Amino acid sequence: MNAIGQRHNGYYSADACDLSEFASLVSRKLESADVPHASEVLKNIPLYDMNALRPNLKDAAKRRALMAEWAHVLMHSCGAIVLKNAYESTDCIDAATREYDAIIEREKQSAGGGADHFAAAGSNDRIWNSLEKLCQAAPETFVHYFANPAIDAACEAWLGPNYQMTAQVNLVHPGGAAQLAHRDYHLGFQTADISATYPAHVHELSPALTLQGAVAHCDMPVESGTTKLLPFSQMYHPGYTAWRRDDFRAYFEDHCVQLPLEKGDALFFSPAIFHAAGANVSNDIHRMANLLQISSAFGIAMESIDRTQMCKTIYPCVLGLHQNGGLETEAVAAAISATAYGYSFPTSLDNDPPVGGLAPETQNALFHRALGENWSLTEFSEALDAQNHKRFG
Repeated sequence: MNAIGQRHNGYYSADACDLSEFASLVSRKLESADVPHASEVLKNIPLYDMNALRPNLKDAAKRRALMAEWAHVLMHSCGAIVLKNAYESTDCIDAATREYDAIIEREKQSAGGGADHFAAAGSNDRIWNSLEKLCQAAPETFVHYFANPAIDAACEAWLGPNYQMTAQVNLVHPGGAAQLAHRDYHLGFQTADISATYPAHVHELSPALTLQGAVAHCDMPVESGTTKLLPFSQMYHPGYTAWRRDDFRAYFEDHCVQLPLEKGDALFFSPAIFHAAGANVSNDIHRMANLLQISSAFGIAMESIDRTQMCKTIYPCVLGLHQNGGLETEAVAAAISATAYGYSFPTSLDNDPPVGGLAPETQNALFHRALGENWSLTEFSEALDAQNHKRFG
């Protein structure tokens, strides 16, 4: 067994995950000498004072050295960084907060608020696609908010240039419950069974395709429920199959850390680190964070393809072959995989929220459902169009 988890015939299995191996991996300590640009190390997480480091971002060599350190921390060390004073001025944060509060109220009145796949109803407010909504509502505020060289450098450090920004606001009220330990998008948004169908090397490479971030929109002492993190846990490669296990979650609760944040700070972490929002046990702190989820440009296909029209075109043929046994089940599945979208994202989470699960139904799954229920081409076409309307508006 190696130091980061054992493959079994090229795949990871929840049953094969070893808690003692995991505990040994995450029990190490981050030394200050390992993060020379950090102003301090707190609870195994390096803190970077951007007021002091901002000049480094204007020098190409110094910027690259800082980004290299951040990337090393995210992949090979504790898995998270805090950028103190990521915003030189918090005026744009205050302006954005006012816009987000107004958006929350409008959406509550129009649709009852955004569904949330991580929190109990009433414990928080969520704005899906806060990126585009802020841009449309207040373009000047948007520009000042994202004209942030520190955040840009953190994104580029992990993903390289040409990254794709998305964001969702989370507002957790006093009394909001803690989340359970989990990992994030991509594999963290799949069920345990689906996650286990991806080969081990995809589990190892997937975290390099996204970066998780959070911008603090208010001062956040620990009692407001700041993010719980388990440093070094992103290096446990089978973690996407392990995080739902009760023993791993119990270990997380016993050993996780929380850091206070101030308005204008930014937290970035690997999507593979075991983490969870903490409980807001404060009396009067309404904890607002803009959750950044940044994607690699390399997650985009080479060609633009009208897969919906392709599905409609082949459906009568596939249905006939399915009904008369002209193709074996596995062969039908292969033909559908070459044709239909097999992934739930990207989507409009306002219209297509992951209610009842972590991800909406895929076009591939809809195709299989139509075959199983012997839909007509008209029924299937209408269902495809309705799904697209939910996804893309």
